[in-house]
Amino acid sequence: MELFQTEQTGYPHLVVPGITAPLGFLVGIGCFDYWFRWAAGKPTLPEDHSQHGAKTWKDYFRFNTDHKVIGIQYIVTTMFFFLVGGLLAMLIRAELAEPGTQLVDANLYNGLFSSHAALMIFTFIIPVFAGIANYVLPLMIGAPDMAFPRLNALSFWMLPMAGLLFMVSFIVPGGAFDAGWTGYAPLSTGAPLGQSFFNLGVQFAGASSIATALNFLVTIITMRAPGMTFWRMPLLVWANLSTSLLVVAATPFIAGAQFMVLLDRVLGTNFFQAALGGDVLSYQHIFWFYSHPAVYIMILPGFGIISEVISTHARKPIFGYRLMALALIGIVVLSYTVWAHHMFVSGMFSWLRVPMMITTLLIAVPTGIKVFSWLGTLFYGVIHTKSTAMLFSIGFLVTFVIGGISGVMLGMVPIDIHVSDTYFIVAHIHFVLFGGSVFTVFAGLYHWFPKMTGRMYDERLGRVHFYLTLVGMLGTFVPMHWIGMQGMPRRVADYAVQFSSWNLVITIASFLLGLAQLVFLYNMYVSWRYGPKAAANPWRAKTIEWQVSSPPPVFNFPDIPRVVGGPYEFGVPGARHVIMPGEEAEVARPAPARAEAESGGQAPAGAQ
Repeated sequence: MELFQTEQTGYPHLVVPGITAPLGFLVGIGCFDYWFRWAAGKPTLPEDHSQHGAKTWKDYFRFNTDHKVIGIQYIVTTMFFFLVGGLLAMLIRAELAEPGTQLVDANLYNGLFSSHAALMIFTFIIPVFAGIANYVLPLMIGAPDMAFPRLNALSFWMLPMAGLLFMVSFIVPGGAFDAGWTGYAPLSTGAPLGQSFFNLGVQFAGASSIATALNFLVTIITMRAPGMTFWRMPLLVWANLSTSLLVVAATPFIAGAQFMVLLDRVLGTNFFQAALGGDVLSYQHIFWFYSHPAVYIMILPGFGIISEVISTHARKPIFGYRLMALALIGIVVLSYTVWAHHMFVSGMFSWLRVPMMITTLLIAVPTGIKVFSWLGTLFYGVIHTKSTAMLFSIGFLVTFVIGGISGVMLGMVPIDIHVSDTYFIVAHIHFVLFGGSVFTVFAGLYHWFPKMTGRMYDERLGRVHFYLTLVGMLGTFVPMHWIGMQGMPRRVADYAVQFSSWNLVITIASFLLGLAQLVFLYNMYVSWRYGPKAAANPWRAKTIEWQVSSPPPVFNFPDIPRVVGGPYEFGVPGARHVIMPGEEAEVARPAPARAEAESGGQAPAGAQ
């Protein structure tokens, strides 16, 4: 081993524990007990589900196979990493408040923005959607749990391992990984030791995502309640089905790329080392073949959340339900054809630019269908501006459309070349991932908070959180478009004096954005402890999770419910979505055929 080690990238006595310590923790906490007994030929322990549910807060720190407990574990853990990533962002903005060096040197600055992005993407945005779906989705389809509960628990416990590896990189010799979340070779192959911890962290986060996606796929396909055809599934279920297809097919590419970088660094292979015959450009192709679909992994579940919130709070059937579902599938297919638009200035074949530009513009069509469907749902609906979940949904529509328009601009070769590596890119990605994804996360958390905790939150504080977040978000990211168009480069710790005024404004707005999240934390904590008790269905929603108590029973349902109609038939006389165990009601026939078709109602014979 010594032959292949250098002080810069090696340190086997640190890299090897970086692999074995997380695995040892997973073994110690009991993630593999069942499979070890099976592999050793011993009688497996029967699962009596006695560990289901959480009786005290300590149960959330144990291996637990209850999907509701795992959902809460996911959400709380990802919110922790969200705060850590946010603190790193505020350090970045404090440094950029004025030209010159303020708080950190250039090397530490590189580590800050790299860690900020990695934590936000791999340990917050992607897994927080898995947390919300873990809690809601089995209830929503009438299932008692996920298809593979032990795999579900293992998926969660791999996530904190990834986040800790990212964070530990700050204290290893040479400092944190500093090649950005993209980890481009050859920057990454020759980067300090912290880069190896990034490579390892991505393996744990990727394995967690793939296992979770497989679990969702099997659960959705095989465990839907009787009567729930595909055209009766809520759109959140459709969104997670689409996302899981993306994760299973795309995530192995980034895992493979990071593994190859690790081998280049630790064992001296030459996958991406040009001086030794490696192909540097192939790293970008492999990386973006995952990472552009990953943008949709980070937003499709949010599309599902927005559909649930808007339909329920506006008291309207989803406009164009089936087209909404098909648009999700269209995005999945097209997302694999656009990766090279990230590489217009990389030196790839120039003839490849035009087809990639066309496919990039084409993917705006299914996305546009969804935006128009949400607007159609809101048209003549009841828009409750006092509902925090609804406010975040409307805010999402505005900010995501702006991010989408700048995305279309970046799909065009001339504009992309002009603004490549400038703050215009930073503005675009944050309008999509913060104004898009994070707004949908907040909409979902406020919407399902009563179901998860059995308590109501303070709507007044929720509205304060929304307005401060909206103002802080716009103040932070709108000016970045302008200074980006004027040429301010991204990923630099210093900049020209001509950009100083706008950077000061951006820094002030970013601190307001950070302050707004303290309001959210206070509201969630106090409401969970002391908020008024929630009714089973405070929003008068139609889907199954709202037909059980808040919080739901430990085993969800005494018997499996029966689905008899679409999930969004608001205002349709006599229509209902589900017959719960013990209910003898006869379902009135009814629903005008047109309304059913629009809301995903009565499916044609054989539609399943």
